Amino acid sequence: MVAATAESSNGLLCFTNCLLPQEDGSLVEKDLWIDEHRGVILDAQRTFYLRKQRPHRIVDLGGNILSPGFIDIQINGGFGFDFSVYEGDQQYRDGLKHVAENIVETGVTAVVPTIITQEKSLYAKILRLLRPWSPPNAAHLLGWHAEGPFLQMTKRGAHSPPLIIPASEGYKTFEAIYQPENLTDTEDWLMRDDAGLETVGARIITAAPEIEGVMAAIPEVSKRGICFNIGHSICSTDTATAAVQNGARCITHLFNAMPQLHHRDPSIIGLLGSSPYVAAKPASLPCFTNKTKSKTRSSTPMKVVFPGPYASEAFDDIRTPPQTPMRRDHHPRGRRNLSDVISSPSTMPTTPSESACSGESERMPFSPFERPFYELIVDGVHSHPNSVRLAYSAHPEGCILITDAMKILDPHLKDGIYEWRDGRRFYKDGDRLYLEGTTTLAGSVVTMDKCVRNFSRFTGCSLAEAIKCATLNPAKCLGIENKKGTLRAGAHADLVVLDRHGEVLGTWVMGKVVWERN
Repeated sequence: MVAATAESSNGLLCFTNCLLPQEDGSLVEKDLWIDEHRGVILDAQRTFYLRKQRPHRIVDLGGNILSPGFIDIQINGGFGFDFSVYEGDQQYRDGLKHVAENIVETGVTAVVPTIITQEKSLYAKILRLLRPWSPPNAAHLLGWHAEGPFLQMTKRGAHSPPLIIPASEGYKTFEAIYQPENLTDTEDWLMRDDAGLETVGARIITAAPEIEGVMAAIPEVSKRGICFNIGHSICSTDTATAAVQNGARCITHLFNAMPQLHHRDPSIIGLLGSSPYVAAKPASLPCFTNKTKSKTRSSTPMKVVFPGPYASEAFDDIRTPPQTPMRRDHHPRGRRNLSDVISSPSTMPTTPSESACSGESERMPFSPFERPFYELIVDGVHSHPNSVRLAYSAHPEGCILITDAMKILDPHLKDGIYEWRDGRRFYKDGDRLYLEGTTTLAGSVVTMDKCVRNFSRFTGCSLAEAIKCATLNPAKCLGIENKKGTLRAGAHADLVVLDRHGEVLGTWVMGKVVWERN
């Protein structure tokens, strides 16, 4: 219900009779004020008591939930458009606009378009088009997420094997692939209100830290405000820990395209259980280069089976068996493995106070180890519900929900057989996509609002806690939590109205209604 007051229009709108998700995961019955003209959330008390202003419009939400809009930081396409396919500048921008206009129906108000491993020439063409952009009445396009080409061959998923390469010259190789003009020298660009088509769009880069040159590039990526994600990797716990200490901030689609959890070396997944008392200065870890004819192939003997071009990007265990992490049987003279450093009483303080009292801080200064964020595809297919709950129980503050959706994402697409490309067809069965005539999964088609509902059901957490994993947590990961994913005063008025079951009733972007359920 919308009511207008007698005052002349001042652009002030008050949502009332609603539940607001808080940053601690609770729901509070409270009004929310926004400025429709500026598209921002207001401090209601300051506006009413200090500025002596009343809202021009009052929206009664009937006891439903008013949440920050969802943010999807890994999505490959949707509504018939693939972010990794370039057929011309205008066609690409039209495709971006089409996705942004339609995805608001699922409660998503901001996306980071993700491109998988490409030919070098295509990066220059695509990345310059993936700069921050907010089409009218549509979700914000925040920039780009480049997944590849610095990946581990044995965990490549659907990435093309000939295009997977090492970063032989460290960050210089990153610049050579993504092009310097698509990167940035500083991090002050992160979320400027005046961001336009000339703003650099580098948001996230996913790479395997054990690949030659990648570990050395992580600090350079991180200091430029770009989120470095660990993914498509078989690195050991030591290497994953060193990557985080070098600046890695997130794990790409946890459980997928990485080793399974092993009790002696939990690999990337084990980062969720890391102690804060990890040595502040890790031992210098060697890069795990592959000593085979192809520099990108694993040194572990294995029959290489190339996936079809339509296999799921994240699913790879269908094609390559689960592996234990890459390990070294010996260490170069004078160099120790990180596990040796951690287990050594002379370098590893039990607590910060013990470190200070013993004087060990002079040699090994204590700095709490911050566990990385991690992405989860909560469709019930890519990760078992028990695995989802296990991860969330270990590290709730780091959980980020993603769809990793393919171009056929569309909540109105009915089950059945559909044309794909090059004469290929697929069939849709609920949230599962298969190549026609096979049991090979072709990717995800789950929507973000369904991920939120699934997550609450799989983990037993409240709906507000699930909402946090699709709003505040991804915003924090990107460093934009003062503008997106929050109901803080001054943040963008990107909002989604949900019923008590988490079904989307309406979506607002910058204080304007962009979608409503009939």
